[in-house]
Amino acid sequence: MHKDIIITRRGLLKGALAAAAAPYVVPASALGLEDRPAPSNRLGAAVIGTGGRGGGHVQGLLQEKDVQVLAVCDVDAGRLANNKRAVEARYSQDAPGTYAGCSGYRDFREILARPDVDAVVIGAPDHWHGLMSVMAAKAGKDIYCEKPMASVIGDGRASADAVKRYGRIFQTGSQERSGGSRFACELVRNGRLGKLHTIHTYLPMEPHCLAPQPPATPTPVPEGFDYDLWLGPAPWEPYTPGRCHFNFRWILDYSDGELTDRGAHVNDIALWGAGPLLAGPVEIEGRGKFRNDSLWNVPIEFHLEYAYANGLRIITDASGRRGIRFEGTDGWVFVAIHGGALTAEPASLLKTVFEPGDIQLPRSKGHMRNWLDAIKTRGETVAPAEDGHRTASFCHLGILALLLERKLKWDLQKEQFINDPEATRMVHRPLRAPWRL
Repeated sequence: MHKDIIITRRGLLKGALAAAAAPYVVPASALGLEDRPAPSNRLGAAVIGTGGRGGGHVQGLLQEKDVQVLAVCDVDAGRLANNKRAVEARYSQDAPGTYAGCSGYRDFREILARPDVDAVVIGAPDHWHGLMSVMAAKAGKDIYCEKPMASVIGDGRASADAVKRYGRIFQTGSQERSGGSRFACELVRNGRLGKLHTIHTYLPMEPHCLAPQPPATPTPVPEGFDYDLWLGPAPWEPYTPGRCHFNFRWILDYSDGELTDRGAHVNDIALWGAGPLLAGPVEIEGRGKFRNDSLWNVPIEFHLEYAYANGLRIITDASGRRGIRFEGTDGWVFVAIHGGALTAEPASLLKTVFEPGDIQLPRSKGHMRNWLDAIKTRGETVAPAEDGHRTASFCHLGILALLLERKLKWDLQKEQFINDPEATRMVHRPLRAPWRL
């Protein structure tokens, strides 16, 4: 039994509660919200990890009339309090008095144990994505998981398998699929560029990742921050401010740097456009330079080439204008990330009108909205689990080629490397006890 009284989806409290400041539920008509579904018809949602992206998702869910944010979770007490306060402030606008019906948790497992939470948004750092998604699927929750879907190939496979096994609705946070890039991908899929032969993806490095960093001196863990739970399945390391929150992106124990930060967006659109042409790369090779002068150790320069059985090549560089360039025998189209602005040669490609018989990719009214609608219909999202796993795997294959400094041959069906046991061992990563998939 929870200490907080909460809004449930399956029952409506009748009458006013004695204390004005206590949690409450009242009919929508009493709030002047006749166009908002009754609580029994709203999805009970929770957000796990309320930093930059997670906090944005909290705000996004508060705008959805058919959703009730029942709980937020964060290992940082300050972030947790701020987001809990934001939820309650928003719902307090809908009725007299003070709403206090949003629960706050440090440990995400308490959210997964709640039967009234139907769906969770995972905004925790990358190294948590696969494990949290598996646990959420087992708990019967529908899942929106930020990109990349997982921080290693094996975790992504486990996540996609769990989503299928437990019949959950999954949306990868690859929101570029819900923007203007769809049109470019339809040009490619419908052969408007002729025979597709090359895709370039460009991932210029952010200046702050290249800037000088102070020594990673261990310091006391800040009060109100559960550092051990933040690390979770990752190897134990002493706390230092440059390790956590936004900066986790630049440390290989938690992420792959730009390759899985914006690379998960850029490469996802490359793969979406190529579509059924790509069963998976057969060879991956590259060269790069890793940062090694500070706590951060991800590649800051790289050139990667992915070869496919049908002759297609995808070339990824840490330079250029961030985006994707599809090249065919009859023209090219470039998609800028973020925003989906398009340029093409010939320019007339951008005036293409597709016919009813042409391939048309799923339309989305918004990435979060697409997920919520799919939950209601039990249909497919625009960025389902298998697609999320394929994109994340593509990025991880690149980082492994850079780390091992040799050409890798990939067996997609077995999801392991051919005649390379060292590389195959890196498909998985041991989890720190007591965590396990």
